[in-house]
Amino acid sequence: MITFLIGLVVLFVGGAIYGKFVENIFAPDDRPTPAMVKRDGLDYIPMPKWKNMLIELLNIAGTGPILGPIQGILFGPLAFILIPIGNVLGGAVHDYFSGMLSVRNNGDQMPALIRRFMGNTTYHIYNVFACLLMFLVGVVFLYLPGDLIAGLIGVPTTVGEGESINKLIPLFVIYGIILLYYLLASITPIDKIIGRVYPIFGAVLIISAVGILGALFVRGYIFDTSLMPNWIPGAVYPEGAPYGVLVPDGAITPSNLVPIFFITVACGITSGFHSSQATLIARSVPDERQGRSTFYNMMVAEGLIAMIWAAGAMVIYNMGAQVATANSTEMVSVISMTFLGAVGGVLAILGVIVLPITSGDTALRSLRMMVGDYFHIDQRKRSNVVIMALVIFALVLGVLIFAKVNPNGFSILWRYFGFANEALAVFAFGMGAIYLAGRFDKPFYLICLIPGAFYMFVVTSYIFSAPIGFHLSWAISYVLGAIFTVVYIAAILRAGMKRNKGIKARTIENTDVYETPAQVKLDQEK
Repeated sequence: MITFLIGLVVLFVGGAIYGKFVENIFAPDDRPTPAMVKRDGLDYIPMPKWKNMLIELLNIAGTGPILGPIQGILFGPLAFILIPIGNVLGGAVHDYFSGMLSVRNNGDQMPALIRRFMGNTTYHIYNVFACLLMFLVGVVFLYLPGDLIAGLIGVPTTVGEGESINKLIPLFVIYGIILLYYLLASITPIDKIIGRVYPIFGAVLIISAVGILGALFVRGYIFDTSLMPNWIPGAVYPEGAPYGVLVPDGAITPSNLVPIFFITVACGITSGFHSSQATLIARSVPDERQGRSTFYNMMVAEGLIAMIWAAGAMVIYNMGAQVATANSTEMVSVISMTFLGAVGGVLAILGVIVLPITSGDTALRSLRMMVGDYFHIDQRKRSNVVIMALVIFALVLGVLIFAKVNPNGFSILWRYFGFANEALAVFAFGMGAIYLAGRFDKPFYLICLIPGAFYMFVVTSYIFSAPIGFHLSWAISYVLGAIFTVVYIAAILRAGMKRNKGIKARTIENTDVYETPAQVKLDQEK
């Protein structure tokens, strides 16, 4: 599995080199961070770097970097190269600029940052889009851990024809327990629950991932030529698989690598959801120089998780122990039990259960903050926080019931989640490009503009071709995707040039003119 080893080198070496390059462009300095100057005991609380890093990793590492790569590996060994390249050049850059622009702008969440850099019209569009995604994340990441826990203890998760809905009462009790945790995590200070339980969750996550990686090497799977990954031409996703059938016609071919692969794998490469989590943790970062470790490197760590589970899935597929007709959650159990045995396998499954829980809680917390900011609700009043959380959670429960009663309900939710997730990243990349275009006369903005343009093509060509969208032919979808991409590039460049001119027109005494106090002092001396 030479491509897997090459991919690991690209991920770690590329991440170290390019991460430093990105950090140098942003130029973190000694200015006080929002965590230090706006601490409120709820959201703005300075925390140690290791804790911020761990919380950020668990926030962004939902089931996406596991279920996505398990499906995406059906594209063959190319996945082991595309995941790390996309992660280093795209996803990690996305997360870093989302988090650091929040740190540098009063701890603002993404909607406020979008308004600052992209204008009011884009802000209103983005806010609706972002709140919808956070809501879908909350529903999806309540559904998934609930069903996984139910599977471990033998609780029914579906109702057969002619059976009573009462059969699902134990399952909804499990949902209720998880929802109660989400509620507590949403309304309590970030360091009281999230900051205390995440180290435990993190240990489970790390042990399970390292265990599978170790088994791949110790048992010789990586070096067994009979298990070398092979292209699976015309492979078909299982009809009705509940955790994400994203291929419009069911078949995987080289012609639909873009956009299908990048929509399917998503979180292991780039995820718009991460921007909301990075800005959340931005309110706990005490020093700008911790940004690279907290935001960029944690996305690289998620890429490693994606690579490990993709490698495990590839080995299982080629061993013939479990063919590609299994849905991705069944593959989680097969991979875990095969590589780690009964005890280790259960631990690995628990790690997978932890992932959506630790993303769902902060997604709903972010949704509460976004709604409060948009409608100017004073969130310093605990009663307002509780009321908003209860309304949001009631809606989540309603959609969850729909997803369980409707046979295709969750599949529909997952498809829209996958599309919305990547679409949201387009905004964050655009914001980063505009910011950099306003800071420099050099084309450093390209580090955000190029991946942003790529994902604009991915999401538009996908929605035009997908059954959940317009279901047009691939040829027409690609043409329309290209047109939207050109328009996106032109709009970002125009906004960047406008910001650049505005900054140059300000007086030298205004510290907003330059991004570092050192630069201001230097120009004043001149």
